[in-house]
Amino acid sequence: MMLQDGSTQILCLTANSGVPLFTRGASKQLPFSVIGSLNGVHMFGDGQGVVLSSCQTDCGGRVVWRVFHNSVMLIAVNGGQRSTGVIQGHVKGEELFLERLLENVWNCMVLVLGRDELTNTRNVERLKKDLRSCFGLIDQLLEDRHQGIMGNLTHCADCLLPPNPALVQEAVNGFTQSVDSEFGCLVVHGRVAAATENWWRLAPQEVILLSALMRMLSSSGSASCDYPVFLPQGSPTVAHRLLRFQLLPGADVCVLCGPTPSLQKAQCDLVRQFWSPLVETLRDCLAVGERCLPSTVSLSVPDVLALLVLNREARRSVSCVRASADRSPTLPSKARCWELLRLFYIFAATRYFSQEEAPVPGAPAEDKAHRRSSASGDFVAGFPHQPMQCYLVTEECKCYGLQTQQHQLFLLTPLSVPTFALRNVATQTLLAVTADTGF
Repeated sequence: MMLQDGSTQILCLTANSGVPLFTRGASKQLPFSVIGSLNGVHMFGDGQGVVLSSCQTDCGGRVVWRVFHNSVMLIAVNGGQRSTGVIQGHVKGEELFLERLLENVWNCMVLVLGRDELTNTRNVERLKKDLRSCFGLIDQLLEDRHQGIMGNLTHCADCLLPPNPALVQEAVNGFTQSVDSEFGCLVVHGRVAAATENWWRLAPQEVILLSALMRMLSSSGSASCDYPVFLPQGSPTVAHRLLRFQLLPGADVCVLCGPTPSLQKAQCDLVRQFWSPLVETLRDCLAVGERCLPSTVSLSVPDVLALLVLNREARRSVSCVRASADRSPTLPSKARCWELLRLFYIFAATRYFSQEEAPVPGAPAEDKAHRRSSASGDFVAGFPHQPMQCYLVTEECKCYGLQTQQHQLFLLTPLSVPTFALRNVATQTLLAVTADTGF
């Protein structure tokens, strides 16, 4: 039954009858008989008053079920990943990744189609056809894990910190006001470089999904688009207009607005007015690249392979992996560093660090129930305090986690860094990122 190692497949079925709606993910799909069995065992448990949420297979894979609004069942099937010592050995970590993936997939469907279309199904065949419009965004989420995007896991928006934040922020605010809106942002290399105050007041999952939608639209090659979207938390039944414009390859601006202005007027007049004077500033932002940090941030290059910094209050994150030219051939590859960083985040978040999320007003009870602390209850029950730091030594690198009242840092270092020096390297790295940028 299981998929290839590391692959994940998403199955979508109707909750009441188990009719398959779509399958996304692994290139080799599960047989129909297996899909029917996965649905059948969940329905059997439900009939006996038991909620089946997850299970682990003999092959090391994992299956997670989730029903949304008694209308759609989503099933995530993961083939497991290659062994990474203790990092990969934590079951709760695998569940965290798959549970958040299912929540994100549901929110993708709401973002594109609206909640009413999904909960008031009258024609299953028509729903299957309509759901095709969600495939691009769902596929983008599944691909993000291989492209250094962490927000779909951390529920913190992936950010790029520009060299001239004041100029960029002023342009975003002015452009957004010119279209009579309060919701606008600039996305550079798929990460939020600047946004209006009300954009940051959207639910974190909405900011993350809108950023994913921008990456999908940008990869399509179009210079601009007028795209209707529903906000899964703030406006799941009434659509808004998302206007998106490519300023330079890799730099896009978008706004959520009403029926005016027209796409043509905004593109021909307003984009030119606010962004033409900032072409060099935008190029400076693009030059930051996947480092996501301006050159003013000084990192201890020999001691840092990869880092992830979360601003817990603002629900934003910045992450980067050291450039290939700076790494020895004996060190993990860039893709492997991203994988290890995700695994260490899952490991630390589910064992040691609290990841409590603020409830969204008006959210369904089933969604509120999933916004709980992900720290392992078995571990925390044995200690009278909340862990603030942790470290891990694997066969490929050393990992260090640091938690303050406002931030969390997850750091990968080469094995050559002495274990007793990890705390000092982590503290200096967090200080360098936050002090120089105000992040």
